[in-house]
Amino acid sequence: MSLSEQKIIRINKLNEIKILGINPYPSKEYLINNTAENIRKNFINKKKVSIAGRLMRLRILGKASFGEIKDHTGRIQIYLNKDNLYIDNVKKEDVYNVFLKKLLDIGDIIGIKGFLFTTKMNEITINVKELTLLSKSIRPLPQVKISKDKKIYDEFSDVEQRYRMRYVDLIVNDKVKNIFLKRTKIIKKIRNFLDKKGYIEVDTPILQPIPGGAVARPFITYHNSLGIPLYLRIANELYLKRLIVGGFNGVYEFSKNFRNEGMDRYHNPEFTVLELYVAYKDYYWMMNFTEKLITSIFMEFNYKVKHNKIYDPIPFSRISMLDSIKKYTGFDINNMNKSDLIKICIVLKIKYENKWNKCKIIEHIFDEKCKKNYVDPTFIIDYPIEMSPLTKKHREKKNLSERFELIINGQEIANAYSELNDPIDQFYRLKKQIKYKKELKNNNNTFIDEDFIRSLEFGMPPTAGIGIGIDRLIMLLTGNKSIQEVLFFPQMRPKK
Repeated sequence: MSLSEQKIIRINKLNEIKILGINPYPSKEYLINNTAENIRKNFINKKKVSIAGRLMRLRILGKASFGEIKDHTGRIQIYLNKDNLYIDNVKKEDVYNVFLKKLLDIGDIIGIKGFLFTTKMNEITINVKELTLLSKSIRPLPQVKISKDKKIYDEFSDVEQRYRMRYVDLIVNDKVKNIFLKRTKIIKKIRNFLDKKGYIEVDTPILQPIPGGAVARPFITYHNSLGIPLYLRIANELYLKRLIVGGFNGVYEFSKNFRNEGMDRYHNPEFTVLELYVAYKDYYWMMNFTEKLITSIFMEFNYKVKHNKIYDPIPFSRISMLDSIKKYTGFDINNMNKSDLIKICIVLKIKYENKWNKCKIIEHIFDEKCKKNYVDPTFIIDYPIEMSPLTKKHREKKNLSERFELIINGQEIANAYSELNDPIDQFYRLKKQIKYKKELKNNNNTFIDEDFIRSLEFGMPPTAGIGIGIDRLIMLLTGNKSIQEVLFFPQMRPKK
């Protein structure tokens, strides 16, 4: 293991600390009675406090020094004086002159006990009486430096480095932690909204004998004891529908899904989806329900739409997919065949592949020419039946399905259906889908889930279902343009 010069220096300091009689990684619990945030909010002069955190700044000023530590709630200034600083088992003259001045580093985790006061600059500060080293850092943290002309140096801003070392990113870039705290709050808000409606949160298998519920290439593994291949789930839809068959009225799951496909700023191989299924409802009901859910989230978290305006809770617009294509391309593609659609792609200069079927080409035209135009929340409704093998045929419109997608800021946030519950129709539609997958010759997901068909044969009530992309919703609400920014540990290509 190669060692940098800075790391060698810190390891030497680690050894000197041990010689002083200080354990750099003690086991005993360190008792904390306060946090940086609580101290700032509830300051009482001369109050005794015990706090722990990471040393982020230290400025030696002769007999007295100022520093800053950071705990899980924020930062607080500390003051250390040569005559009043103690560490157990260390000679008093060595505490300040040797340990503090020479051996303590930025990034070390320390515990401090002392009392509160305010400086002449009116900054709340802890006067440290007792210091305990809790963990010695042997790698230096990136330190942001700002020059006189306000240029920033040594900032930990390289995107690849930030994603690979998220732990460092969280330490030095305060705003990053706030993204993930907000993520937790948003998920909690959704969970509370659904719980109040009486819907039940459930868990369904991640390892599945058949990958189903979506068109995607799965990750494959092997179960040694059973002697069978298993697949990481690409969707949890079919299991949740089984629960509706079993008699649950409404079920939901925050599902980790895995798809062995491409990566970009909107796609990660591992991602989180909320799926909800409610019996005796349809996609019209689900549109109204989704509007209420999304609006409540936007209002609570002050979501801003185009031109940086706070979201106005007006009803979401609705437009059919074919009408949207006609509006933004000028072509009415209703009843067109594959050859006609290819001609349109050529006219519109849209790249396509000959192996694509009709529904794939329609989807691609919409993605290329229409989706980007929907900034405010909009329901794209009534998709061609070929694009929706798990969806009921539209009760009034020929060749269309009772399906909608919610588009916000040019991105799909949710996908919902009036769920198909006719087992015979479902079998033949899945069979047709499998045939197309085999023709593509680049997809391992070529199975029909016969157990799911069997469950439908016992009877599933009319059901509305929806999947909401949690990661993309978090991107919207935190103002991020990359899914990697809202995942703690996004998948990365191996280093060369």
